[in-house]
Amino acid sequence: MNLNPKIFDKDVEMVPIRKGFGEGLLAAGEADPRVVGLCADLTESTQMHFFRNKFPQRFVQVGVAEQNLAGVASGMAAMGKIPFISSYAMFSPGRNWEQIRTTICYNNVPVKIAGSHAGVSVGPDGGTHQAIEDIALTRVIPRMVVISPCDAVEAKKATMAAAKTNDPTYIRLARESTPIITTEETPFEIGKAQLLFESNTKKLEVGIIATGALVYKALRVAKQLEAQGIGTSVLNLSTIKPLDEEAIITLAKSAGAIVTVEEHQIAGGMGSAVAELLAKKLPTPIEFVGVNDQFGQSGQPDELLEKYEMGESHIEAAIRRVWKRKAN
Repeated sequence: MNLNPKIFDKDVEMVPIRKGFGEGLLAAGEADPRVVGLCADLTESTQMHFFRNKFPQRFVQVGVAEQNLAGVASGMAAMGKIPFISSYAMFSPGRNWEQIRTTICYNNVPVKIAGSHAGVSVGPDGGTHQAIEDIALTRVIPRMVVISPCDAVEAKKATMAAAKTNDPTYIRLARESTPIITTEETPFEIGKAQLLFESNTKKLEVGIIATGALVYKALRVAKQLEAQGIGTSVLNLSTIKPLDEEAIITLAKSAGAIVTVEEHQIAGGMGSAVAELLAKKLPTPIEFVGVNDQFGQSGQPDELLEKYEMGESHIEAAIRRVWKRKAN
């Protein structure tokens, strides 16, 4: 998969996933003059300033008006533009969900929604600003594509790829600096999952399906378990909708047990999408790592991940639980 050779090193490069979006939007704008940017008063925070500085005539500062942000973008898309809109995920798609549903997806126009600062790792911003329901909100809407990149490199590729489609698209972005997992040579395609890790053991015991910033923690746990002789594979589900059904079913068949890992509510999230598929096509023992029906709170990113049981120890515990269930 041409991953970062320093992926398991202490000095692995750390870059905010949202920065990859900013770089990808700039590249998309350079490649296609139809690409325009609209922001809700958070241009630097969402990294849209790269695009604004290069293409000021193609950038609109809507202000603190997220519902208007979606409506204006829909109108521009209807006139042949490819609009990218950005805000914190709690506000877009959180605050303007109905406008996204009706003016963008119902009308089937190619607006791309960048939801930054998703998950509890926003930290001190607190529970009101921690979007841990956004995957559920977006994947339920017909026609919407939902992407959750694992690092800044993948976020750049996802943004550039989204600019070339005619689909309404949600791109989920984390705020904090995140280890670089992939490289420019790592394959990326909307709708395709990537198998990033396979234990060098005799038998595959558990398949791990992870998305977003927690892919790195899933990889670290898999590596640690490999040293103990426990075989796992890690599938990066960067596109949550449409699901790569073939990759998920193949992993479930070979492993016989699945753990899903996401920085999101368990209900309605990526794990729910995987469970829905397996319930229909291949019933499989499954455990979920995510937020369990709670709001977030203020705190440091790492301590919040531990508080809401999304740390490495919790991923390992889920793997051991489902492995035990599988054995019984």
